[in-house]
Amino acid sequence: MSYKWLFIICIGFQLQVFGQEDAWVYFSDKSDVEASIANPTSILTQKAIDRKQRHGIEIDGRDVPVNESYISTLKTQDDILILAKSKWFNAVHVRGEEAAIRSLLDFSFVSEIEFADKTLSATSRRETQSEFSEAASVTDFVYGEATNQVEMIQVHTLHNQDYTGTGMTIAVLDGGFPNVNTIGAFQNLRDNNNLLGGYDFVNRNSDIYADTQGDHGTWVLSTMAGYIENEFVGTAPDAAYYLFITEDGAAENPLEESLWVEAAERADSLGVDIINTSLGYKTFDNPNYDYTDEDLDGLTAYITRGATIASEKGILMVTSAGNSGASGVGAPADSEAVFSIGAVDASGVYAYFSSQGSEIQPSIKPDVSAQGLGSVVVSKTNTIISLNGTSFSAPILAGGLACLWQALPDLSNTELKALVRASSSQYTTPDYFLGYGIPNLASALEEGTLGVEEFSQTSQLVMYPNPTKHTVFFKTGSDISTLKIRVFDVLGKQILSQTLSPQEGLDVSVLTDGMYMLEISTADTKVVKKLIKD
Repeated sequence: MSYKWLFIICIGFQLQVFGQEDAWVYFSDKSDVEASIANPTSILTQKAIDRKQRHGIEIDGRDVPVNESYISTLKTQDDILILAKSKWFNAVHVRGEEAAIRSLLDFSFVSEIEFADKTLSATSRRETQSEFSEAASVTDFVYGEATNQVEMIQVHTLHNQDYTGTGMTIAVLDGGFPNVNTIGAFQNLRDNNNLLGGYDFVNRNSDIYADTQGDHGTWVLSTMAGYIENEFVGTAPDAAYYLFITEDGAAENPLEESLWVEAAERADSLGVDIINTSLGYKTFDNPNYDYTDEDLDGLTAYITRGATIASEKGILMVTSAGNSGASGVGAPADSEAVFSIGAVDASGVYAYFSSQGSEIQPSIKPDVSAQGLGSVVVSKTNTIISLNGTSFSAPILAGGLACLWQALPDLSNTELKALVRASSSQYTTPDYFLGYGIPNLASALEEGTLGVEEFSQTSQLVMYPNPTKHTVFFKTGSDISTLKIRVFDVLGKQILSQTLSPQEGLDVSVLTDGMYMLEISTADTKVVKKLIKD
């Protein structure tokens, strides 16, 4: 029996087919790396280049495609199938007999072989490891049945200010997307030319609307892009979307991880701003491929490492935490760089199935939460229905984040996540159930746009200078004797706490350069302010 994790609560029985092995084969180098980086339009779209420049993301060797001649050579080998490739890892996913796979190490350009089956011997390595292997714009909306999930995170407030996702591009990596090209819920998307296309990486074709991989992708997309007048509005109805199928409904195999990485690389090259993925991996049809709890450390799983690179490339990675309750989050939700989303019910109470984090993950998981119990979606028949799963809490929030980023385009993906954590209901008391809690995107927008003068008027407290190199000072407009200051990094970890008088300065010279969130408390008030240390 195999648990098929599409983040809808179901248990299915599948046939298991063993015999051949899956493995990742890493290459030792790439061709024309320096020339490609010097001429980035040869390997990336202009939109991708612009996004990287906007957020200070370096174009590096990981952006250079895999050497196709290496792949062609491997394809000539007997008993070997090449099923996926990754420029980020400079690797290919192969399937074949164990001996045939190991023999690939005879090629000088193969530096490492990593088997998915963890019962096999440790990964084969050469002395020199590949450097690449580590490394509808109408804002007076009637939300209908979607009202609760929209208002819970206050994204309707952003819509009312004309932040509906315009200019943002989201890639949805999921299962099937049947009827997205025909049903009324996506008519607005099609009319505005915001359905940018996609690819089915499982079947290696562009037929992304075929009814062969289930409805999951259609449901997920509807929470962001769906629009039925006076009945349903998604959280980012005016964003543009790419649709990529990476989930094989017939099997659970590590190949899906590789296909996911391929799709993420494609999204990066197209200049996508946000990736939403309502998929997760821990157990497979072949139990030898399973990840242990200890493997979910944000560093081990292939898809987790790929998601981390996607974040390093400037993409905002949003993923479902999972539906495994106390059994824990799966990959890639375990990555510190991924914004993993838990689930609550309509009242904001922890949903019993939402995957819980643990000390194994390097940061608090889930990061934040949104409605996933009783989420409202649109089916392939254009029917509004209710479903359960973090599959839906993640895209509900991803759409809201697109609207927030539209409003605050100068923030990096890391800064945006920090701002959203700071707006959340459990920011000062995070746990492994809801993470930092339920975000308030309206307050995140206010905080992100608030200048010192406005801050002074609203809270009678001025923090200056900002940015600062050494010391930040505070000035209050009332009889306040002490301030309690707590400093959090962009991952929400407290790194400094101090109580001082308003006349004293807070020494931040020990901090590395970057953005921090300061929680400033008095006897009866509490505010959170962004500080830039330079």
